[in-house]
Amino acid sequence: MAKEENAIFVKMEPNVPVTVNSGSWIVNGKKNTTHQPPHTNHQMWYQLLQDNGCVPGKTLFTPTSFWIDLTKSEEELMKSFSSKTRYNIRLSQRKGVVVKEDNSTKAFERYIELTRETVERQGFYAHTEKYHRLMWKFLYHRPSTKHQPPIARLLTARYKGEIITCWIVFVWKDFIYYPYGASSSNPNHKPLMSNNLMMWEAIRFGKNLGFKTFDLWGREEGKGFTKFKEGYNPQVVGFLGTWDLITSPLYWPYRAAESLRWQVLRVKSKFVKPTF
Repeated sequence: MAKEENAIFVKMEPNVPVTVNSGSWIVNGKKNTTHQPPHTNHQMWYQLLQDNGCVPGKTLFTPTSFWIDLTKSEEELMKSFSSKTRYNIRLSQRKGVVVKEDNSTKAFERYIELTRETVERQGFYAHTEKYHRLMWKFLYHRPSTKHQPPIARLLTARYKGEIITCWIVFVWKDFIYYPYGASSSNPNHKPLMSNNLMMWEAIRFGKNLGFKTFDLWGREEGKGFTKFKEGYNPQVVGFLGTWDLITSPLYWPYRAAESLRWQVLRVKSKFVKPTF
């Protein structure tokens, strides 16, 4: 199909965990306390990829992520968090922040607004507004049934009736994922610690829906979002990584051009902030 569509390559990031730091695993609905991931024969997977023409590619998703075991009770989970995280959750509750699911058009438009604010405030390259609208269209508005509910859900944190934080989570099989989040740039909202409460309520949301694992979607050493997630005492999980299946002789020239493009963008970001 890639050749028929004149694609240069197919990028694959297999959802195959190969390392874990501690804790238990949910395999086929049952807890496995051997501290081994579900796919332990990862050399077989590497060989399969290499034998079929795959090469290590530029990473899209981080090679490691965080998992939280949702089969634990709320009391066990809360007790496992860092003291600072527990304090911030309770502070946010005392301040009157309220988290609830809201998949309305109005809430989604607020999510777009907050994402724009977050990109401009933090100065990172993000998916475009068009991407987010297409994602919501196909992962929330797609036809759903009782047995196949929408994959994407929107969680909002409100303070005095105003939405100050939005998270989009994905739900699929036994997992809930946290891929996208955005928050208000108003300095008066920062002390409310709405993100801390949002994470806790997202955990409770996943538990109430019967999911087994919460994937916090990415981990990078030294990043602020990594430190934030570490406060919830998650497991560190490593995956097979990024692989490209080459389908055109243009692949290597493309990789060279891609590398040059990112060097230019990094230099540009020092002078011109990225936009949404």
